[in-house]
Amino acid sequence: MRQSQTAVLERGITLDDVIHTEPFETAWASEARWFVHFLEPEAAGTVAVQAQVSPNGIQWVDHESDAVTVDAPHLGTGTIRDFGGWLRFTITGDTSPLIKVVLALKE
Repeated sequence: MRQSQTAVLERGITLDDVIHTEPFETAWASEARWFVHFLEPEAAGTVAVQAQVSPNGIQWVDHESDAVTVDAPHLGTGTIRDFGGWLRFTITGDTSPLIKVVLALKE
């Protein structure tokens, strides 16, 4: 039987130019899917989501996957593989919506 886990990394956070989500230990997982949900239905603008990886949860580097652009107020998603021990996301944008970031992992 496959293992899975879903974690809310951020909830109700206001985007002020750039945020980094809370780091999450992912060494056991082989694949991940992230979701960015705009909590304000009237939100306008665009955000870019870039996965970052770390060997120790302290030092970070962009994952080789491309950043994904999400237009408000839509739900955005992307997948990532080969991410090692720790995972977080950098989110940049030209708007200040309240957003929620969810990470779903599978083994």
